[in-house]
Amino acid sequence: MEYLRIEANRQGYEPTQIKGTMTVGELISLLQDFPEEMPVILSHDNGYTYGGVCYDDIREDEYADAE
Repeated sequence: MEYLRIEANRQGYEPTQIKGTMTVGELISLLQDFPEEMPVILSHDNGYTYGGVCYDDIREDEYADAE
């Protein structure tokens, strides 16, 4: 089975510590190169564990900017 794998790398303990992440627009642009029916899989711990992406997993959120 072919699938699109996203390596889920830990970069911090709060959202303000994450630098250089993709925007929604960049992600949409990238995903346009893959077949619509291709499953998306998250890879954790260098491929030791895996997970899927479901509608209920995606939520808009916000955080306070660091002062």
